[in-house]
Amino acid sequence: MNQSGKRPHKGIILVLSVAFLCPAAALSQLPLQGEQSSAPNPLTDPTSKPGKALLFDLEARFAKDVLQKGGAAFADWFAEDGVALNNGQAPSIGRVAIAKSANWKAKDYQLTWTPTDAQMGPSGDMGYTRGIYTSRMAGPKGESLAEPGKWLSIWRKQTDGQWRIVAEIYNTDIMPPVHAPSTTEAH
Repeated sequence: MNQSGKRPHKGIILVLSVAFLCPAAALSQLPLQGEQSSAPNPLTDPTSKPGKALLFDLEARFAKDVLQKGGAAFADWFAEDGVALNNGQAPSIGRVAIAKSANWKAKDYQLTWTPTDAQMGPSGDMGYTRGIYTSRMAGPKGESLAEPGKWLSIWRKQTDGQWRIVAEIYNTDIMPPVHAPSTTEAH
């Protein structure tokens, strides 16, 4: 949770195995202690296309930047008109709004993620990445809380040649408790 009591939009710590000179190796996430990753590395598929490698490299550079700078770096990867769709919250529309919601420190909130697929569009200037994540934070009694989920990012090459996220959505795999109506509530 951040200072406002809300869950941060997305904080990221991705453990990289090597520098970005080898995208296939750089994108393999090392599992945390006691954690096993069941996600395959799609870049080990010999039929992978160059667009997939580019998108996976973008994810790795994005993760490295946020790892070093926390939430402050998160919004920098979005297009000016980017949209972030977060669990149970109104959409954050535009880089400024996304930056306001990304106010966490990496030491307080971490999110490890593994891209499991990517697809470049036919024009080569837009594509998507998707995968799984686990967010970690300290609970009210100092215990470690973990939340697994899925995410999808849509990337677009900007007029200046930079790649930015134009839309991102993620959702938790943890279902909230179902509220059973009491006998005094209307049906």
